[in-house]
Amino acid sequence: MPREIRLNAFDMNCVGHIQQGMWTHPRDQSGRFNDLQYWMEYARKLEAGFFDGIFFADVLGVYDVYGGSPDAALSGAVQVPANDPTLIIPAMAAVTRNLGFGVTCNLTYEQPFLFARRMSTLDHLTGGRIGWNIVTGYLDSAARAIGLKGQIAHDDRYDLADEYMSLVYKLWEGSWDDDAILGDKTRGVYADPTKVRVIHHEGKQYKVDAMHLASPSPQRTPVLYQAGASARGRQFAATHAECVFVNGQKKEGIKEMVADIRERAVALGRAAEDVKVFLGATLVLGKTDADAREKFEEYRRYASSEAAFVHAAASLGIDFSKYDLDEPIDAGKSNAIVSNVEAMTRSAGPQWTRRKLLEQMVLGSRQAPWVGSAETIADLLVSWSEETGVDGFNLSRTVVPECVDDVIEYLVPALQERGVYKTAYRDGTYREKLFGHARLPASHTAAQYRGGER
Repeated sequence: MPREIRLNAFDMNCVGHIQQGMWTHPRDQSGRFNDLQYWMEYARKLEAGFFDGIFFADVLGVYDVYGGSPDAALSGAVQVPANDPTLIIPAMAAVTRNLGFGVTCNLTYEQPFLFARRMSTLDHLTGGRIGWNIVTGYLDSAARAIGLKGQIAHDDRYDLADEYMSLVYKLWEGSWDDDAILGDKTRGVYADPTKVRVIHHEGKQYKVDAMHLASPSPQRTPVLYQAGASARGRQFAATHAECVFVNGQKKEGIKEMVADIRERAVALGRAAEDVKVFLGATLVLGKTDADAREKFEEYRRYASSEAAFVHAAASLGIDFSKYDLDEPIDAGKSNAIVSNVEAMTRSAGPQWTRRKLLEQMVLGSRQAPWVGSAETIADLLVSWSEETGVDGFNLSRTVVPECVDDVIEYLVPALQERGVYKTAYRDGTYREKLFGHARLPASHTAAQYRGGER
């Protein structure tokens, strides 16, 4: 039986997300990001195309590594201005029934008690369709925004994250029993106090002495996404993540990463199938291969290499403005996204130059697009799924909404004809649609906190 391919839209509540410069295309509507109707229309489209979800990226700082200033990011709309993605989700959920919502929230700068309530609220309001992309941040500008001199060291951020996760698990899984809500109007008793527990947590980073304010939501713990691909990140993913977001241009590297994360999960007592992996991809589709290439050439005329370097400088921790076109770039020891540095070294070789990077930034990002007809792209997705073990793809936008329309009109039917894409949604919560169960399985580390603290 062929593997089912899953699709997420990959987006951000801003103008310029991944493919920098596409906002200048005359047909692009990303400038409507302040308009709630824009997001509601977007959600309806995705559900009509049987997308599993929309995966929202987010950052809490501005990209100011390039040239030591935010000026280029502001001029090029490189993920600034950026709005809070959590606030548009209820409106998108109100016009859909099945679409899932994965939202990036940075735990380094979020108080766990308040964050846990916000996620439970979103899970209630969406009918159990919320997911959380767990990130620890990588921008010094975000750290400075909340009064720190700079961000915490890479591996230390994961140590903090481990404690954070244990605390929110206690709140989500252990504070309320499933049958605590009585709603007894005759006796005037809404909740049974004997079935609600105060969480007592005192750790290295956090101290909480309180019950969870929200009653148990359909999923209790949101579907857990994670995008760290460094060695430390992979171990964190194997422990906590249900869905892992990876990037890369070579099948061998992705295959190794997928296998490694699942092997680590199994070593921790989880099942390999409890971890689904989504590969980042950018598609340019046409009725024919020639049509797609023509569209691609049109798109690339609007790509901004300057804005692409602004984005890359922040995520790699390197100020590319200091280097000439063919001057060797010293990657050094970055405290940004370590896996991005490792991936760039694999693709560009150990000695980078701006020219080498520009060769990859054909649409304003380091992610080379896949260009072709529906048949060509469908075959490509199937081959990547079969040969690397990825379960699906996070599709970053180019020119919206036509990039989404093209997937729905051309690609989805081609995948369905191959028997690798759904023709209807499974009933239930986001987790049920992905894994067949509404709550985290007993093998997940969160299960130890059920029924009380450990």
